[in-house]
Order: sequence, then C-alpha cells, then structure tokens
Amino acid sequence: METQHQQVYLNDVQRDIMTVVQARDTILVAGRAFGKGMVHALWNRRNFERMPGSITGFVSANIKRALTNTLPSMLVHWEKWGLKRNIHWAIGIKPPKAWGWKEPIFPVQNYENVLSFYNGSVGYIISQDRSGTSNSQSYDALDIDEAKFIDYMQLKDETLPALRGNRQFFGKHFFHHSTLISSDMPVTKKGSWFLEWDKKCDPEVIDLIRATVYEIRAIEKRVAELQKRGCPPPDYLRGELRRLHRTLCQLRAVAVDYREVSTIDNMVVLGEAFIKQLKRDLPPLTFQTSVLCKRIGIAADGFYSSMTEAHKYSAPNTSYFDNCEYDFDKLKDESSLQDRDVDPKQPLCLGFDYNANINWAVIGQPRGNKLLVLKSFFVKFERKLVELVDDICKYYRFHKNKKVIFYFDQTAKQGAFAVNSITFESVITNAFRARGWLVERVDIGPAMNHMAKHLLINRMFDGRGHLIPMFNRENNEDLLVSVQTAGVYNGKKDKRGEKLAETEEDRLESRTDGSDAFDTLCIGCENFPRHKSTVAFTSSF
Repeated sequence: METQHQQVYLNDVQRDIMTVVQARDTILVAGRAFGKGMVHALWNRRNFERMPGSITGFVSANIKRALTNTLPSMLVHWEKWGLKRNIHWAIGIKPPKAWGWKEPIFPVQNYENVLSFYNGSVGYIISQDRSGTSNSQSYDALDIDEAKFIDYMQLKDETLPALRGNRQFFGKHFFHHSTLISSDMPVTKKGSWFLEWDKKCDPEVIDLIRATVYEIRAIEKRVAELQKRGCPPPDYLRGELRRLHRTLCQLRAVAVDYREVSTIDNMVVLGEAFIKQLKRDLPPLTFQTSVLCKRIGIAADGFYSSMTEAHKYSAPNTSYFDNCEYDFDKLKDESSLQDRDVDPKQPLCLGFDYNANINWAVIGQPRGNKLLVLKSFFVKFERKLVELVDDICKYYRFHKNKKVIFYFDQTAKQGAFAVNSITFESVITNAFRARGWLVERVDIGPAMNHMAKHLLINRMFDGRGHLIPMFNRENNEDLLVSVQTAGVYNGKKDKRGEKLAETEEDRLESRTDGSDAFDTLCIGCENFPRHKSTVAFTSSF
C-alpha cells in the first residue's frame, strides 16, 4: 500500500531528535505547543513502518488523557501526511479482511484499545487507571506522553518489564525496544521521575552521533557530485559509508537523548504573538514550567504544608470514553460527562476569587468525609465574571441538578475594578440565574485572617476536620500549581506578587489567586455546610 510523502517543517530541536540523533531512548521535556505531537507522530510512524507487525505500547495515566491529548495530537499529523483513518490505520476495531491488511506477528485478542496499522503493526493503549492492560505482552517500543502524570512505580512494575523479546524479528534495528518519553516540566516530586534520566544521557555519545551523521552526509554529497559528473564513486568511499552507518547504528542503539526545551524553541511556527498570549493567559508559575520549561521547586514549608500527593486523584468516566468509540471530534467537546467524580443529582459548590486581571472559580462537592475539588476555571483580562460563569455553565450543561451553592465573603461585596459599581456577588448570581441555574447564596462573613485560614485548611488536609480536600488532578492543573507553591511571608500567605507592577518577567496574574478561590470553597463547605453529602462511590477518592 502506497502512502503519500510530504515535506514536513521541523524546528531545530525536532530535526535534531528525529533526523540526526535518533537515540534509542528519547526524553523530551518541552513547553506547551513546542511540537511534542510532531515528534510522537514521526517516531511512531518510523517504528510502525520499519518494523511491520511490531507492537508498541502507548502509556497514559488514564483513558481521558489518552483519548483527548496523546493520540489526537499524533494522529492529526498522520492525517496531514496522507495516512488516513480506516485506510492506513484504524483504532478500536478489528480491520476487516476485505481491507487486505497484513496480520500482526502476534494475534490480537481484543481490538477495543488497539491502534492498527495497514502493515500489521499495532499499538496497545495502556491506561494506568485500568489495571492489567500491560499484561501478557512483549512490546517492541514504548511511547509515554504526559509523563508527569504517570505513576512510575506502576510503570516499573507492570509495563517496563514488557519491553522485551521479539529480537528475532526486529533485533537488527537500532530503535528496537526504544522508548519515547515526553512531558512539560513537572512541579511535584512524584511527577519528576523522568528528570533522573538526564544522568543516563552521555553528551559525548550524542555529539559523536552528530559528528558521524555529518561525516556520512559529507561523503554522500561527494558521491552525488561524482555521479552527477558521470564518474563512478571509488570503492573506498562506499566502504567508508557502510562502516560509518554501522557505527552510527551502534551508537544510536545505546544512546539516551535527554532534553529540556521551551515553547520558544518553536517560535517560527507559533509566532511571537502566541507566546505573548500564553504569558498573558497563564499564571506565572504555569508559564515558567509549562512554557519556559523551568524547574521549579515546591516549598515544603508552604501555606498548605499538610497537602500531599495522596490528596490528588483521577476520575475519568471510562464508560463515556468507551461509548465515544474513538470519535475524536466528539471528545473535543468537553463537559462533565467525561468526569466520574461529579454527582449530577447534587448541587455544585463554588468558591471565587476576584481580581482586576484574573478571576477564578473552584468547583467542589462534598462526598462522605471528602471535599472533591472537581474542576477550576479562570478568565483573564478582557474576559470577566460573566464569561467565567459562561464557561462553568457550558462545562456542566448536562448536570441534572441545576443549582449552585455560592460561597462568598466580604470581598465579593466589592466591584469597582471588575464590573464597575455592581458587586461581584450580584454579577455572579445574576449570570447563573440568567442561564437557568438556581443559586443558593451563602455569606461566610468577613474574610478569614491568614493564620486562622492556614490552621483550618491544613487541619482539613490532615483529616482532623469534617472534610478532606481532594483534587481531580486532570481538571485542576493550574490550581494545583497555585496551591502547591503558595508560600508564607510574615506568618501569612505570601501574596506580594499580586501587588507588584506588571513587567515582562512578572505579569499581573498571581500564583496565589487560584488558591484564594480554593480557600473560600474549603471554608464554606467546612464551616457552612449546605450540601447533602453522599457516600463516596469509589475507594480511589
């Protein structure tokens, strides 16, 4: 079967990774929109095409991330290159015999979570929220995207041992048993497991590979010039090329290529305006980690010192994703149907934070002795509170109980800098009611002082309050950065960044704004309960 070959633009790092170094193990820590999907698309196409009948494992923290982030970002490039669905590749179905595709070397028992290629190569979708998806397999390659969300102990116990065997079929390839790991910069210790791979990277080996490639290309250019003049290349040049190619394969087969690159390295494709927009739209710490790819340490003595990794969970609605049958257009339309932790029969509890240039909302539901932080939203600059309510209502449009419990303190009774003279509380209440939602307003009084707030919320994290806050990690990525990095200054939450004048290095958006909305939600649900709490329906919370 013929496929179309098109010229593809690669930035300097992509080109070096995929056309020059091509190490057996590649670890790419890169900012948002850098082009990690392009690297995954090229890497997997090479493996699928050059190892026909091979098995690749696509590892994801859960099925939601696999179907909304990892696979679509790769397959969109395949489509652009002429690799069409149900012609060159298929997903979630057994290719009919009428298509004339080759069979995999090892028969597939169930195609439900399998990406099939026309030459018999297959990719198993391994989601860590479904135990046993790595069992009884021998993988020829592993693709691990969004690695900061991967449970490394589970990966080490269940998946890495399966990268084995099949040498009789593909052992001649330097990329057999290869691994591609990619992520933006993690901000937690647990999510930083792959950063240790920089110690496995030998820069001298990488430089030697580059030098060998340069020498090969120089000789190939010389051979081409001789042929153009009608002169047969001497045998020693051909022999030298064979020797260099053998050396290159041997080097690549043992190489580990570790890189940390920022989104700015893809500036030619994205444009300067896009980078500036990211800087405007993202909280500063998110911008530094997810765009500039800077390593940021987490303060152990921060404002939320009792919070641990155990206070995070994942809850994708696997039934919903299974029913979508890999319809990626449908999966792009995000809603609460994708979340397993939300109880559609119960109202939503909300806490807000109000600022001139960024406004946050944090959504939660008490469940037994847990306060599930379901999702968080923020709007920036020209988008204000009405647009924030729009985003919430759109996401929860299928929620059966159209009621919100709106917790607010004295700060919500202001309004001059966000919506003229109308109070924040009135704008939010009216916006929800205009969209058909009932609003139960709960005034929690004056803003709690920092020390009392610190003691209350950390007691909750310690399990000494009525509720223990638990974060849905997929739906609160920016909020988690805000909470986990909130420091302490003079016995209070360090909010100095909110008062600084805007500069190119430090935009007005503050890392503590989201945490303030979280505080309001916690105080409201803990001290002013209005929600009919139900028993947790899964032990994963």
